[in-house]
Amino acid sequence: MMNRPLRASFVVGEASGDELGADLMAALKTRHPDVIQFSGLGGRAMQKEGLDPLFDIEEIAVMGVTAVVGRLPAILKRISQTAQAIIDERPDVLFIIDSPDFTHRVAKKVRTVLPDLLVINYVCPSVWAWRPARAKKMTAYVDHVLAILPFEPDTLESLEGPPATFIGHPLGEHAFAPRSIPEGQEKRTLLILPGSRSDEVKRLLPDFKDTIKVLSERRSDFDIVIPAVERQQNTIREHVSDWAVRPQIVVGSDAKKEAFASAHAALTASGTVCLELAMSGVPTISTYRLDPMVRQMRPFIKAWSANLPNLILDYPAVPEYFDEFVRPNKLARHIDRLLDDTPERKSQTEACSTVQHIMQEANDRPAAEKAIDVMDRLLAERSS
Repeated sequence: MMNRPLRASFVVGEASGDELGADLMAALKTRHPDVIQFSGLGGRAMQKEGLDPLFDIEEIAVMGVTAVVGRLPAILKRISQTAQAIIDERPDVLFIIDSPDFTHRVAKKVRTVLPDLLVINYVCPSVWAWRPARAKKMTAYVDHVLAILPFEPDTLESLEGPPATFIGHPLGEHAFAPRSIPEGQEKRTLLILPGSRSDEVKRLLPDFKDTIKVLSERRSDFDIVIPAVERQQNTIREHVSDWAVRPQIVVGSDAKKEAFASAHAALTASGTVCLELAMSGVPTISTYRLDPMVRQMRPFIKAWSANLPNLILDYPAVPEYFDEFVRPNKLARHIDRLLDDTPERKSQTEACSTVQHIMQEANDRPAAEKAIDVMDRLLAERSS
């Protein structure tokens, strides 16, 4: 144990990383009671655990080359500001969590001034999907990677990246059986999840509107629930005001968990949420419309799937539709099959159970506790 408070800094760029950071902070306070100080950048969940963030992470929560280019000067300024704040703090450990285009740039700047600082990357960048050369470059500023997917440590090793430990994902600590299909006239619940960033929400909601129109012409026995992040709820309300079936919009983590626990199927933007849905036993259709400039880079994408459950299972259990294949008539017909007791629904519910089993095998203890094990071991090695 140190003779002074353990200082931990964080760099988080968006909502999914904020939840992971909050779990990590809670575990740190339990493991090191009364001897922990926090600093850096995070969101509302981390604020509740005691972090005073440098600024609102919504400023940097952008996706797509076009969006980034439009805000590049402001983002570069925030990268420098964040790096300097961490350098001034001189922490014992720096956790960079997800959002590699932002967090890794901060880590590079910090490492040039604090070469002995322990830097831990929580959530491996998708080097298995594209830009695999990033893995080897990471060794210059990342000491260890906390992987949330079982295949990532071996992938990093094969690409000469930093050492990694598979700790699982907090989602693996909870799993739900699929909801049974109601009998008679009882309605099904369909989740709509258009994403957490403004650009992806605006790109997908028109397609989702048209999909619901087609689906409502085929059947009327369903309700729609949209779990929205707080900063997107007004945008979503504006877009859904004239839908054929008016959605119920819910906000907050508790409301989201309740919606996931009662849903029969989901239409979602591609992302970590697909893993959340699988762990909740919800059959899903995954969609995405790429940023126009990113679309030009598709030949460089090596992964056969962008869907985490598919990658974990190593087969295409969850249907994926991108860009010109996001066709409302097709989406509606596929959702129609998932809302009834069909072979398509059975196949996905079995896949959900397998994903749950794989993820829970790694969760003999909470992921955040394993993360602290890694941190403690690395700090002890440095002080010996």
